[in-house]
Amino acid sequence: MNPYLMTFIFAATLGTFAVVAKKRFALLASGRPVDRFDRIGDRIQSVLTYAFYQKKMGYYQPVGTAHKFIFTGFVVLLLRSIILWGRAYYPPFNAFIFGPESPLGVAYEFIKDIVATLVVVGVSVFVYYRTVKPQKRMTLSTEGLVILGIIATMMLTDMLYDGAGMELNWRVSQGAAANETITKIIAPFGHAHAGFAFTSPAGSVFRALVAGIGSNDTIATLAQFGFWTHATLVLVFLNILPFSKHFHILTAVPNVFFRDLAPAGRLQPIAENAEKLMEVVGAVAELEDPTKAPVGAARIEHFSWKAILDFYTCTECGRCSDNCPAHTTGKVLSPKHLTLALRDHLYARQEQLIGSEAPAAVEGVPTQATPIAFGEGSVILSPDVIHPDVLWACTTCRACEEQCPVMISYVDKIVDMRRNLVLVRGEFPHTLSKPFEAMEVNGNPWNLSRSDRGGWADGLGVKTMAEHPTADVLYWVGCAASYDDRAKKIARATARLLQSAGIDFAILGQEESCTGDPARRAGNEFLFATLAEANAMTINGYKEQGGAKTVITACPHCFNTLKNEYPDFGAKLEVVHHADFLLGLVAQKKLKPTAPVKGKVAYHDSCYLGRYNDIYESPRKILSSIPGVELVEAEASKNKGLCCGAGGAQMWMEEQNANRVNVKRTLQLLDTGAKTIATACPFCMTMLTDGLKSQDKQDEIKQLDIAELLDQACTVAEPALAAE
Repeated sequence: MNPYLMTFIFAATLGTFAVVAKKRFALLASGRPVDRFDRIGDRIQSVLTYAFYQKKMGYYQPVGTAHKFIFTGFVVLLLRSIILWGRAYYPPFNAFIFGPESPLGVAYEFIKDIVATLVVVGVSVFVYYRTVKPQKRMTLSTEGLVILGIIATMMLTDMLYDGAGMELNWRVSQGAAANETITKIIAPFGHAHAGFAFTSPAGSVFRALVAGIGSNDTIATLAQFGFWTHATLVLVFLNILPFSKHFHILTAVPNVFFRDLAPAGRLQPIAENAEKLMEVVGAVAELEDPTKAPVGAARIEHFSWKAILDFYTCTECGRCSDNCPAHTTGKVLSPKHLTLALRDHLYARQEQLIGSEAPAAVEGVPTQATPIAFGEGSVILSPDVIHPDVLWACTTCRACEEQCPVMISYVDKIVDMRRNLVLVRGEFPHTLSKPFEAMEVNGNPWNLSRSDRGGWADGLGVKTMAEHPTADVLYWVGCAASYDDRAKKIARATARLLQSAGIDFAILGQEESCTGDPARRAGNEFLFATLAEANAMTINGYKEQGGAKTVITACPHCFNTLKNEYPDFGAKLEVVHHADFLLGLVAQKKLKPTAPVKGKVAYHDSCYLGRYNDIYESPRKILSSIPGVELVEAEASKNKGLCCGAGGAQMWMEEQNANRVNVKRTLQLLDTGAKTIATACPFCMTMLTDGLKSQDKQDEIKQLDIAELLDQACTVAEPALAAE
């Protein structure tokens, strides 16, 4: 072993890596500040769950298991690489406690051989899916195969080094002559073993392969080849990482550690209130080039350092796009390519972003952690880098984020770019103009009269909070169930069930306005903030009078907004979706579903209920509690369920092609053979009802909310149902 050669390799490889890593870190630091050093215990738990256990890798098999093999190999073999580097300076080196005769050393040798073998198996799986059965979702390139080749070579040469060393050690123990080179090679191997050593299975296999070679010098050459190839490739591989998708090997763990621990359904506000936001937007409008100010994201420098870390960490596996409803129905949006386009643009502007002077500050507009120039050469993201149609195709369903194994976020970046288009540049699909105006004027996106908001409850004797300000439960009806004739039946069924269970509840009636979810997801943050503040003030007023201790709603969009986003605007509420609330009433025997509702029922998961708030089982338990219901699952369900297509304000936009998301989802549900499709969201109900009509199945297949099914099963509700 040659210490001078090892020192030269260290200097060349680590020196080169240090230069590149310094630039990558400086580029990362150029991002806008965001605090991700809170809740350290939760962050460590995230790393253990998603980075080391790799919980999400199991979504795709067998590649998920193959990746776990390779990742485990990197963790276990890192110690081996350190030991080999040490042997270049001191041949008997075994990291002091991993000697060949110590129990720890014997155990590590065995584990190391097994893991290295599994790495080779994992590499073989990936090669198969890149060459024999290539996956469309993946970025297929020569680079990927080269990296896999390097990984396999590192494993095999380590085995070769062990095998050749074991054979030489045995021969010397039997009296064979040993020169200086052979003496150094066998120094760390300890007691010589005859035949197969079960403590070193992979090494023993390679020992058998070289055992037929008569020349000890040839075997010594093979041992040195194995040693230096492994020891050098690890360092060469390190230098390749920052220039390839495999950069995630270095950034995945920190990316998971620094992930946003806020509720998945919360978007970060631009300003603390609508008035402040108006001041910010007004100040930006006075700028010579308003796109310079970081209101939302108009330029790459407007993203945070954590967003840049996301760009670094993309593995290009394509799981995000493979599950994106827009992408799988032929829209121009691909979450993977969106991330890669932003990453490539970031790299192209690296020199400009690092160490430049800051622009003049705009009062109220958050600035960057590191000064950045917005001078000549700055590029507006949309349309220069990202086509606007890409941004407006997103349903904000979070299927991409659910599938990403390294916890990259997409929705926040898309909404930030939408925010800039809407607030600063006034650019958005023309079909959103009327809903925006309607929410502002009448508090609902259909521009229907506010006086009609409580009309759905006619004849049910439901009180308003104005009439009963101390009601324990506020039933937040939402726009759809207040105005849409079909969705009104959900509200009536829910109200009957609450009355049957003896719940002290009331509604806001004309005092209720849209929560602002469609406006916020469409980028109209000012409209959202205005609606949120008004609603928060109304609810807080009744809370001060002793009412509205609990808020329930049948709309997942309202639920998510009230629960996760209204606290930023002064309303800290106990919000419960009607699925959880009604299930609690069933469990308490306050509701008794005794009347059979026979037939197969397929439940469709709402994105804002499931992926946003992790409520999957409550609706299913309600359905299972109803006599006669045979619950069946679509192939894509729960966290892999396909979006209905209404989220992200898509309800009010035109789809970009004729291949509609709601039709694709409807067909998946029809494939179950169910005669009833159950939902827990009025928007999902609308989209799936339209999907059934597109297949001429509206008369054959029922589409009912879980509250309607439970209402049918609770005999106490039948008189009211008949009266309707």
